[in-house]
Amino acid sequence: KAYDIRGIVETALTPGVVENIGKVLGTMALEARAKGLVVGYDGRLSSPMLAKRLIAGILASGCNVYEVGEVTTPMVYFANYELETFSGVMITGSHNPPEYNGLKMVIGGETLAGDKIQDIYNRLLNTQYNDESTATHSVVDINEQYIKKIVSDVKLTRKMSIIIDCGNGVAGKVAPILYRRMGAKVLGLFCDVNGNFPNHHPDPSKPENLKDLINALNNPGAEVGLAFDGDGDRLGVVTNNGNIIYPDRQMMLFTADILEKNPGAKIIYDVKSSRLLAKWIEDHGGQPIMCRTGHSFVKAKIKETGAKLAGEMSGHIFFNDRWSGADDGVYAGARLLEILSKVDDPSALLTALPNSV
Repeated sequence: KAYDIRGIVETALTPGVVENIGKVLGTMALEARAKGLVVGYDGRLSSPMLAKRLIAGILASGCNVYEVGEVTTPMVYFANYELETFSGVMITGSHNPPEYNGLKMVIGGETLAGDKIQDIYNRLLNTQYNDESTATHSVVDINEQYIKKIVSDVKLTRKMSIIIDCGNGVAGKVAPILYRRMGAKVLGLFCDVNGNFPNHHPDPSKPENLKDLINALNNPGAEVGLAFDGDGDRLGVVTNNGNIIYPDRQMMLFTADILEKNPGAKIIYDVKSSRLLAKWIEDHGGQPIMCRTGHSFVKAKIKETGAKLAGEMSGHIFFNDRWSGADDGVYAGARLLEILSKVDDPSALLTALPNSV
C-alpha cells in the first residue's frame, strides 16, 4: 500500500514472505549505514511468529536487531531515537480485522512510503538482498524509559479522573500505567491485550467503536474519555456527556497550546480536516499547511517545513515541539490531559471548540 505493507496472514503475508522482507530491510538499513533495526510487534495472534521470521531475515542480511517486544508502534519510533538506530520495523495490522497483519518501516530516519515500498517489492522479485550473513540480536525493554521520559516532561496541573478504552489493543500495556504515573485516576476498558478483539474493533475513528466508552462516561466523576487503535498511534476523545471530539477539533486545542509557546509556528493538517482548522491556526498566529493523508507523507512534510504540530482526521497526531515528530496516540492523550487539567470543566472546553460537518 501507499505507506505500509498489509495482508491476510498465511494467504498473502506468509511467514516466508516476511522473512524475505526482513532480508531486504536489513540490506537497506546497511546501505543507509544504520547500526541496526529496532523490531517491535503488536498484540495480534500472528505477530510474535511473524516477528521471529522477520528477525531471522534481518539477521541473515548481516544487519543487527534490537528487539523491543510487544509495544505500540510509536514506541518503536521512540526506540529508534533512544537507541540511535533511526531505523525500525513494526509488525502491526493497525485497525484491520484480526486475520490481517503488516509492517510499518523507517530506514535512516525516513518513513518508507510510495516508491520506497515498491522498491522493496522489486528487490524481492529480483533477490536483491544480502543472505546468509551474521549479526547480533539484542532484546531491549524500553517501556520504563518511554514512560519516564513522558512523565518527566508532561505535567498535570491537578489530579484528573479519566476513562480509557484500549479496545484490547497493545496500548493497554502502557496507557493505564502512564496516566496513573502522571497523577490521573484511571478506569480502563479492555486493556488486556487480545488479538481476537472480542469487545469491539480497535478503531476510534468509527463512532460505533466508542459506544462502550460513551456508556462508561456516565460514571459520576469521570471527566473525559480517551480511546486508542490497535497499535496505539491514533487517539479518540469523548467528553463526559458523550460528545465525540474528532481529531481536527483536538488539533485546535493542541494548536492554541503550541502557538502560545511557539508564535508563528507552522501547523500541518491533512485534506480531510474541516475548513475551520486552517482559520483557527491563522487566528492564533500560526501558519497552516495542508498535506495529503498518510502518516508517512505527514512526517516527510514535517521534515521539509519544520512544523511544530501535525494532525490527520484519522487520529494520528504528530508533536514536534517537545517530542520527536512521530505520531503517538498515547503521548497525544498525555498532552491533552496536560491542557485539560488547567480547567475545572474539561468537557465544557472541548465542547466549545468550533464545529463543522
